[in-house]
Amino acid sequence: MYRVISVFKKGYQPRIKIVKDENGDLVTDSHNILSRWRNHFSQLLIEPGVNDVRQTEIHTAEPLVLEPSASEVEMTTEK
Repeated sequence: MYRVISVFKKGYQPRIKIVKDENGDLVTDSHNILSRWRNHFSQLLIEPGVNDVRQTEIHTAEPLVLEPSASEVEMTTEK
């Protein structure tokens, strides 16, 4: 209820949907705005020097633990 009241108090406030492209020109078309954001975030998220996602190394917080051998399992169960 309070959200609706605050919207009515503010009145109509138009949104400005304008973005600058790589050259600094203003883009107002929604399709071009979306493609600009897509390009912007793809440039931010790509590591420099890595062109293929399959080449990236995956780091985990857990160390790599090998599977126990059958003899290790037998020794542990005997104890």
